[in-house]
Amino acid sequence: QGSGGLIEPDTSLLQKHPNICLGTDDECASSPCGGGQTCNDPDKTKSGDFECSCNSDKSIKETGAPAMCTKDECASNPCGGSQTCDDPVKTVSSIGDFTCECANGVKTTGAAATCETDECATSPCGNGQTCTDPNKASNKLHDFECVCDSDSSIKKVDGPATCDKDECSSNPCGMGQTCDDPMKTVGSIGDFTCECSNGVKSTGTSATCETDECASSPCGNGQTCTDPNKAANKLHDFECVCDSDMSIKKVDGPATCDKDECTTNPCGNGQTCDDPSKTVGSIGDFTCTC
Repeated sequence: QGSGGLIEPDTSLLQKHPNICLGTDDECASSPCGGGQTCNDPDKTKSGDFECSCNSDKSIKETGAPAMCTKDECASNPCGGSQTCDDPVKTVSSIGDFTCECANGVKTTGAAATCETDECATSPCGNGQTCTDPNKASNKLHDFECVCDSDSSIKKVDGPATCDKDECSSNPCGMGQTCDDPMKTVGSIGDFTCECSNGVKSTGTSATCETDECASSPCGNGQTCTDPNKAANKLHDFECVCDSDMSIKKVDGPATCDKDECTTNPCGNGQTCDDPSKTVGSIGDFTCTC
């Protein structure tokens, strides 16, 4: 209170708030909204009524505080680890406009995409087999199927099927026979053939080959060879029969058909020996002549 009873104004408030003039205060002067926003103080006589509006979207505004103008929806990884997220606008007013994109180009807006995972793309079945992935659209794994091209009934899930099997590899025919497996598939087990050198064949088992021991002429000249059990593949049972005397025979070797009794000089000196038959069966028929 001054002289004459008048009240003097307090100038300390003006010193602290130079923008206050006659009861007015522009709250936008201190840039309370920050960058990227426009501040508006419609009534400078009031405190806390300033308005911040986003420059990127004027519809987004806040009274008495900065507006929330930007929001990158991809920051929370809504698509998951195997997809690419893109938020083109990144504003609060465009919530849900982000896209999720799979590696194969499949896209979804506002949610994670359902990517197709074709397990057959890496050719897991190999050659001679056809791969199918029935649930690739649902991203299901380990359900692809390999089907043999040679036999469609042979198949396997989550791995190559066993299509080929050469039955001859285990030598089912044995020595002396030729094995042939025309199909070489698991589905055709038992179709191999065994063939003997003389053309006799058997399917699915070793053939019973004829072994004719007389083919090599083991008896020699002047004898007839017979092999009674050649069809049964029995060995060492051939028989040699002397042509000069059919009663003379031997099994598994040449018979002793000829025997000249005169070779031992049974008549002695001064006599002539003659053996007309010269066979084992005619022993004693030699003659001595003075």
